[in-house]
Amino acid sequence: MDATQTVIIENFAILEQAYSGKSIAALQSELKASSEFMETQSLPDVIKQIGEQIVENLINVNHPRCIAHLHCPPLIASIAAEVIISATNQSMDSWDQSAAATLVEQYVVDWFCKQYSLGEQADGVFTSGGTQSNFMGLLLARDYAAQQHFNWSISELGLPPEANKFRIICSQDSHFSIRQTARLLGLGDQSVVSLPLDEHHHMLPSVVRQYFKALTDEGLLPIALVSTAGTTDFGTISPLDALGVCAQELGLWFHVDAAVGGALMFSEQHRYRLAGIELVDSLTIDFHKLFYQSISSSIFLINNRAHFNLMKLNADYLNPESNAGNGLPDLVTKSVQTTRRFDALKVYMTLQAYGQTVLGKIIESVMELTQQSAKLIDATTDFELALPPSINTIVFRYRPSITPAGKDEDLWCDTVNDRIRLVLLQTGQAVIGYTKFNGRSYLKFTLMNPMTRLSDIESLLVRMRKISLL
Repeated sequence: MDATQTVIIENFAILEQAYSGKSIAALQSELKASSEFMETQSLPDVIKQIGEQIVENLINVNHPRCIAHLHCPPLIASIAAEVIISATNQSMDSWDQSAAATLVEQYVVDWFCKQYSLGEQADGVFTSGGTQSNFMGLLLARDYAAQQHFNWSISELGLPPEANKFRIICSQDSHFSIRQTARLLGLGDQSVVSLPLDEHHHMLPSVVRQYFKALTDEGLLPIALVSTAGTTDFGTISPLDALGVCAQELGLWFHVDAAVGGALMFSEQHRYRLAGIELVDSLTIDFHKLFYQSISSSIFLINNRAHFNLMKLNADYLNPESNAGNGLPDLVTKSVQTTRRFDALKVYMTLQAYGQTVLGKIIESVMELTQQSAKLIDATTDFELALPPSINTIVFRYRPSITPAGKDEDLWCDTVNDRIRLVLLQTGQAVIGYTKFNGRSYLKFTLMNPMTRLSDIESLLVRMRKISLL
């Protein structure tokens, strides 16, 4: 353990670059030679070798210029919890594999249900991430719709004949996992109806009602409304209060993907933006984003614990029905996973060590840096913003002043921005994001690290200008 700590410090934490800059070919050559597993070495030698060959060539999420994705530097409390989690190796499916861990997870779940004002019947479970949480939300929405509309149990009978009419209403900026989930649930791409957004990239209730009417007029059956609190590219939060009321009036399951924006509940300055989140039927929150937990750590919450009965299954060897009668809680009945890690301990330890207020201040600091950085970019003549930032992401691009003869201006701009991102990554200077906006190539800063300073952004813009001249 001491040797591992030394490797993390010397081969990762104190590195001066966001990435080593080593090429894929060089890494493949080095790692292939040591991955034959034909000879054994002493564990200290193995750890040293891994430090030099692997750890030094990982993406350094602690670096102030590692700003590509919603990929946070974890808090020390979370890292310490990981040691306990791995060493004790609890499995969260049944009481007799976790004991006190089961209680801790339930306490954390209950606490967050109260934070989001989900009511006395609320419940939840830890998941591997936002994708799994979104999957569970739409799984329950599908099964609930079949039960309510057709008195049909999908868990017993499979999909009803009318399932091809089910429709999930979401926005054009919804996470890709919504469409992925529709495929996995047997509903297909046809079931996902992506609504256009206003100029601020918000989904509006008036548009939801318009599409709902059009769908029902066609004989289709909308079953769920999915809203996003913190979209991946722009961090936008649609009006949850108005959308929640709209979902209730239309009889739609209301799922909110707050994997990113859910953390704003800890900010006194910004929690007002989550007004209406208490109206959800189901909710996704990621702790391995703006709650600064090590991967993976996410939670899925519902406003009525009875909905978990739609997926409940008992096995005599794992969670016999007699356990409940004996007062033994088995969390497997609330999860699509069987074996699960004790990830709740990370959140439990973090809240014990730092508290809600400190976490809120960290969140506010990165949001303030985001606004300052956007103003810096907007004040230049050679960079342009796609949209004003909402939480902690900035989508922008470099605009070359000169386009070579014979080149299309927009295509050349795309080429230059693509090169900027790749050169920064390949040289290890910075790891920045990439996306498409209105069909064009854009760059993205995702500011997660409270140690990133405005000076880091200023120096990075200078580097980007230099690369554009190559």
